Amino acid sequence: MDALLDGTALALLREALASAGYTSEGIKAHLGEEAAAACARNDFRAALRITEAQGDRLATLIRLFVCGQTEPPDRVATALAPLPLESARPLLEPDGNGLRAALELEPYGDWWVVADLSAGMRPGRPLPGDHVLGIGGASTTLAAATLRRPVGTALDLGTGCGVQALHLSTHAGRVTATDVLPRALRFAATTAALNGLDWELLEGDLTRPVEGRRFDLVVSNPPFVAGPGTTAHTYRDSGRPGDAVCAELVAAAPGLLAEGGHMQFLANWLHVAGEDWRDRVNEWLAGTGLDAWVIQREISDPLAYVNLWLADASEDPARQPALAAAWLDWFDAQQVDAVGFGLITLRAAGHDDPTVRIEDLRQGVEGPLGPLIGDWFDRQDFLRHGDLLRTRLVAAPGLRLRQEAGLGAEGWEVERQLLVLPDGLRWVEEVDPVALALIGACDGSVTLRDQVDVLAAAHEVPPEVLADVAVPLVAHLVERGILLPAESPAEST
Repeated sequence: MDALLDGTALALLREALASAGYTSEGIKAHLGEEAAAACARNDFRAALRITEAQGDRLATLIRLFVCGQTEPPDRVATALAPLPLESARPLLEPDGNGLRAALELEPYGDWWVVADLSAGMRPGRPLPGDHVLGIGGASTTLAAATLRRPVGTALDLGTGCGVQALHLSTHAGRVTATDVLPRALRFAATTAALNGLDWELLEGDLTRPVEGRRFDLVVSNPPFVAGPGTTAHTYRDSGRPGDAVCAELVAAAPGLLAEGGHMQFLANWLHVAGEDWRDRVNEWLAGTGLDAWVIQREISDPLAYVNLWLADASEDPARQPALAAAWLDWFDAQQVDAVGFGLITLRAAGHDDPTVRIEDLRQGVEGPLGPLIGDWFDRQDFLRHGDLLRTRLVAAPGLRLRQEAGLGAEGWEVERQLLVLPDGLRWVEEVDPVALALIGACDGSVTLRDQVDVLAAAHEVPPEVLADVAVPLVAHLVERGILLPAESPAEST
């Protein structure tokens, strides 16, 4: 797949951007953190005041590609040197006597990403159906949630401009990326070449270009938007009705993953009247043989959902009422009460009885999700292969106890006791006094079996009876990361 500029032009462009300091950190240093943060909210006032006074190469690039300004051709030529202005034409378009950006050229960490101009850069213009998104909330959410352990082969399904493929390049020996839009693949090829990277780019719908191949890691920011199955905008609409594209990705995973491989993708699922959303997603997973952790991060009512995506595409205000009505009528016909948004992580672990968890994770999370997801799967391996009763356990660092009391006849009476994980996934778990005593003794000095024996004697119950109650409770707390093995899984078996 050919890039938008030839190899020589891309090498010169990379030299121009690097030498001018057109990087995320360079822009922040040039503008100051406050003005740079305002730019991320499409408030360019401070940046324009600062760059107008400076007039150097970086200031021109910021005005041109960050703030969407029209600049004199001679200043643009100076800013892009040593790339000849004529060779940079795919990135620029004439505007009166000056030049302005025709595409996004956005610094992203130590990389640059090339994509179509965002709606904010062309206010009032509906996005075309083949629009190629740049860096957005969904792409950064997936990037933060992706496992970053070294792998041999990685696949980015629906790569768009190549954001996920960039991240995969940091820890995968070989990166393959697919997209149904040839135009998107040209953007991805440009992003790759501009950053000195080489990806295998394949045209086709979702998994079709890689049928029969297996990968160690598969990621996807798919066109997950739930609707009647029309395709107004390829970046959001799969052409499948409802949440069928997400069910299709789950069904494809067993044939895509190498042994031990993971698949991670953002998903939407319907909340249908009279049906638990967990049961709906669980049906997708049935029979796959995959370990799965499905977490729901947000829920939207149909009206807010439709309005969000119509605004996202900058639909013509005159057409929005009719488009919204048709979309909402479809939701009504399907008895959709809400739409959930979250992340699905699958693993081909070869178990006869795979672990499947489908749950809400609506609380704020500290740090990126990726390492926390990796730790969750590690704990699942420990629980599968370890012997909890022979394990010495410790409480998670910083674990807190919160008590809720009500004022009764004899003063304050504790009604609920909650364990609070202050970091990471920040789970909150209600526990009874016996469980609290067991957890309080988890200092790594004795095995769970010894703790159960002591508690059983204190409460005058047979140890095996208490063990039958304690093991599933402790397993749940280990899964949550509230209790942790004091020794490695290998030592505990």
